[in-house]
Amino acid sequence: MKKVFVDLKMFLVLLALLIGQICYGQDQSQAEMADVMRSNGKIYVVIAVLLVIFLGIIFYLISIDRKVSRLEKEMLDKEK
Repeated sequence: MKKVFVDLKMFLVLLALLIGQICYGQDQSQAEMADVMRSNGKIYVVIAVLLVIFLGIIFYLISIDRKVSRLEKEMLDKEK
């Protein structure tokens, strides 16, 4: 059990260091790509694609949840 906590602490330390490096690599003063896409009107295409992907994932998760619920109900009915 102690080894698990040591591994967890090591993982969290490494994660904190990596997040620091990732954040350091992002420069907030330069958002040239976003400005260009916004001026060309392509940002709306990107938002639409992300919205379709997000809605697709939500629909997939809901359908999987319904299937799992149905299977759980069938298993409970068989046990009775």
